[in-house]
Amino acid sequence: MKTENSNTQKKPSKVKAFFKRIGARNLVVICAVLLIGGAVGVNYILYSEPTNEPAGDVDIDLGDTNIQDTLDKDENTSDYFAQTALSRQQARDEALEVLQAVATNTSALPEAVDAALADIAQIAQDIDSESKIETLVRAKGFEECIAVISDDTATVIVKTDGLLASEVAQINEIVYEQSGILPTGLKIIEKK
Repeated sequence: MKTENSNTQKKPSKVKAFFKRIGARNLVVICAVLLIGGAVGVNYILYSEPTNEPAGDVDIDLGDTNIQDTLDKDENTSDYFAQTALSRQQARDEALEVLQAVATNTSALPEAVDAALADIAQIAQDIDSESKIETLVRAKGFEECIAVISDDTATVIVKTDGLLASEVAQINEIVYEQSGILPTGLKIIEKK
């Protein structure tokens, strides 16, 4: 019976030793970084999936059509791009806030600080690449464009009534030149 008590007493001491070695603060910081990374990943997945809209325009003759309906459709598309850009920025701001807290935490492990600084640098590089991609795609004649880069993949959402093969090739080239992401890691989504 004495051996059972000594075994159960060793387990809590091992757990306490683990927390003492890692530090409760550092464990909380690591969990927060993982949580923010997961949130950014979920946000990426949610906004990179195509919508359930029909593939082409559906023409329905309703007799006298109101021009305001057409304007509302355009506003909804513009709202989509504005909302997507806003959501992307909010997710990045949250991630940067947590990473900066880790980087400036004096009691954080050096490995956690280095990882946070590397992640901050990568986010800054992704923001720059996305901005350049969006500008260059718009320069090719697309009215709206949102680019989202995550690791070795990119999603480019463009406002179009249908992409030609040459336009897909141009977008592939722009993404590769600005981010180094290969066409196999690129997803182009058409938004009407």
